[in-house]
Amino acid sequence: MVEDILAPGLRVVFCGINPGLSSAGTGFPFAHPANRFWKVIYQAGFTDRQLKPQEAQHLLDYRCGVTKLVDRPTVQANEVSKQELHAGGRKLIEKIEDYQPQALAILGKQAYEQGFSQRGAQWGKQTLTIGSTQIWVLPNPSGLSRVFTGETG
Repeated sequence: MVEDILAPGLRVVFCGINPGLSSAGTGFPFAHPANRFWKVIYQAGFTDRQLKPQEAQHLLDYRCGVTKLVDRPTVQANEVSKQELHAGGRKLIEKIEDYQPQALAILGKQAYEQGFSQRGAQWGKQTLTIGSTQIWVLPNPSGLSRVFTGETG
């Protein structure tokens, strides 16, 4: 089981779709070697060094957290049903209401659309909020995702 890393008043909570098998096997989020999460949050300035999956608890030192829409691990995110995503969206709203981060970053446009019943979402900041928490939709950093490579220049 991959546990959430949450605390009240974080700058941002990154929300993945669901754990992959590597993460489920290790218990650490974004654990597959091809997953770009740790590299991208470092490059974006959320951390001052590139953390390893087993250092995930250190995200709290940077006032960042992680959670997921669906607990069930799969090989690919497309194995998660629309019903699971929708139910996960309801649970996520409750978590965000409890912890009240400044921002929620959903990692995947389809996950946001199905989890929050929003059609035609664009990348970036959304008009929908959860209380005072801003919602952002960002590309999924999974190595299987072809939307975003994380490379600059």
